[in-house]
Amino acid sequence: MTNQMNRGFKKQRGAALVIGLLLLLVLTLLAVTGMTTATTELVMAGNEQYRKNATQASSAGVERAIGNINTVPTVPNAAPTVIPQTAIENSTTDFYSTETRYVGEEIGLPQSSADKFVGLHYVIESTGTSTRNASDQQVQGMFVVAAGGGRGNDGNFNKLGGGL
Repeated sequence: MTNQMNRGFKKQRGAALVIGLLLLLVLTLLAVTGMTTATTELVMAGNEQYRKNATQASSAGVERAIGNINTVPTVPNAAPTVIPQTAIENSTTDFYSTETRYVGEEIGLPQSSADKFVGLHYVIESTGTSTRNASDQQVQGMFVVAAGGGRGNDGNFNKLGGGL
């Protein structure tokens, strides 16, 4: 009986070792693939955060341009008013730049007396940038109701009350 067992062991000749090494190779490949996937997802999450930072920078540019709308000349086809690349407060990587242009005016606004008010149309284009070439561009239209006849040339849109 011992002879029969010895003959069985002699026929195997290290098959268990080969199978064990193959299983170890498969496990190693799975581990490497898992680490690569995790690293890729981490980079993707970072890129998404930078894209959101660029979007917020672009929005900040729109807000600043709205605050400076009275500096835009109300002459059709005039050169746009440009705010050059400006850093976001407390940031060294997020910037915005804007272009604001006057598009035209609308008279005879609904529910207003004839020629007492005029609507001034503006277009604001803001570009925000962040790390890893993240970029976002926003285009915002703006409509200012001003006293008729003034066309906003005095920089205060002929203020009525506490409005613009």
